[in-house]
Order: sequence, then structure tokens, then C-alpha cells
Amino acid sequence: MDTVTTAPTQQTSATPADVVVRGNASGFLQEVATRTHRLRADEPVNVGGGDAGPGPYDYLLAGLGACTSMTVGLYARRKQLPLENITVSLRHSRIHAKDCEDCATKEGMLDRIDVELDLTGPLTPEQRAKLMEIAGKCPVHRTLKSEIDIKLRSTFSEISLPWESKANR
Repeated sequence: MDTVTTAPTQQTSATPADVVVRGNASGFLQEVATRTHRLRADEPVNVGGGDAGPGPYDYLLAGLGACTSMTVGLYARRKQLPLENITVSLRHSRIHAKDCEDCATKEGMLDRIDVELDLTGPLTPEQRAKLMEIAGKCPVHRTLKSEIDIKLRSTFSEISLPWESKANR
């Protein structure tokens, strides 16, 4: 269940954020910072963006695809399987719930992510089957399949002008 806090508060978390995203209200372009990496996110031109970077769902799919590939590769290395390369192709779509036999939701729309793995190397059918099983156990896959509790809260940033000293605030 998601919770929202609407009253502005100063940031109180002692733990720094894993990802910080900054943008302004004039467009979709966002600057994304994570650890030492700087990325951009944007929307395609056909929906009003500038296409200066991947969109939010592109990053979601990229995270799932990277985690899947890393998990399968790690398993293959540990088990010394003859896996040579992994290609993960992903697509996001919205489908009618009634078209999903295995889904708990039976009305309205739901999100679907199709994931295809291409595993190259002289693998036996049993090894391929095991690697496909492992692919479904990557941490991001498990997170997306689990209940997620997203807590939104509002914070405010104090804007300081260069000529103001901290003593005058």
C-alpha cells in the first residue's frame, strides 16, 4: 500500500538516497544521479519530450534486464556452465486483466513485461532450463513481483542566494 505525506518537511532521513532525480516544470528532461553515475531521462518527441535520454519505462526495463543477465551469468560462472553470452530483450505493455489467466487482477488493465532470453554456448537442455529458472529469481524480478510499499513525502529545499550568509537565515 502506498502512503503519501503532503505536509512539507525538511529532509530527515540520515541515510542518503540511492538515486536522486532533478528536473524542472518546463519539460520532461531529468538529471539522474546514482553513486558516481550521471544519467538523463526524457520522453520521446512524440509525447512532448526532447528524446535526450531513455524514458522511465526504459530504465525500468533496463534494470530488470541487467539484473536478469547478471544473475544468470553469475549462476553459470559459479556452476561452471558453458554459457558464452546472454541477451535479454524486454517489452512493456498494458493489457486487459481478463486476458491474463494467471493474474490475480481480473478487471481493468494491468502491466505486462515480456522478457526473452537468448543464451548462447554449448548448453544442454537441462542447463538451459535451469538458467531460465534462475532468470526468474533475479532480485529486481522478485521486487517487481512482490508487494511494494512506496512512501511519498514532501520535503522543501531552502534556496540560498550567494550573498546570504547562514547567520542571516
